[in-house]
Amino acid sequence: MHKIVVAITGASGSIYARLLLDKLAALHQQWEAVSVVMTENAKEVWQTELANRSYNGSYSFPFFTQQDFKAPFASGSGKYNTMIIVPCSMGTLGRIAGGISSDLITRAADVILKERRKLICVVRDTPYNLVHIRNMETVTLAGGVICPATPSFYSRPTTIEEVAATVVDRVLDLAGLDISTFRWGS
Repeated sequence: MHKIVVAITGASGSIYARLLLDKLAALHQQWEAVSVVMTENAKEVWQTELANRSYNGSYSFPFFTQQDFKAPFASGSGKYNTMIIVPCSMGTLGRIAGGISSDLITRAADVILKERRKLICVVRDTPYNLVHIRNMETVTLAGGVICPATPSFYSRPTTIEEVAATVVDRVLDLAGLDISTFRWGS
């Protein structure tokens, strides 16, 4: 059973976070715990991009503030085995790459990496500058997975949700969950 922390930062791409939370809720038989932490900027971007749709009233997952270092995933003893940062701002990625654990998101990422567990950073910003690329390299060398929010079109998606779901399904695959999705060659 998976124990997953979902971190949502203020980068554009709230649709990815919403679809991920929706799909995790539907896959409840595959996880023991899902916890969520959002930055204040993420809350504002969510409201802007998703037309004031509630981010915490729709889900039964516990939500934590950025400064709640008593959250179970702030320590390796909490045994969370997967962290998904979606969308992952370049500022958050840079702090993780630099080992700066100044809030719950960066602390949890540090814990996941030090425990050799699965960190998936869904970066959304483009274009990348050299600092971004080097930070992605550093996180990758530390054991993290950089999964750019780049959709695929093999399945011929026709709505924004279907396009975004191609990224979310890839993230769920990377996290090790068993999902039904388009598979190349099937």
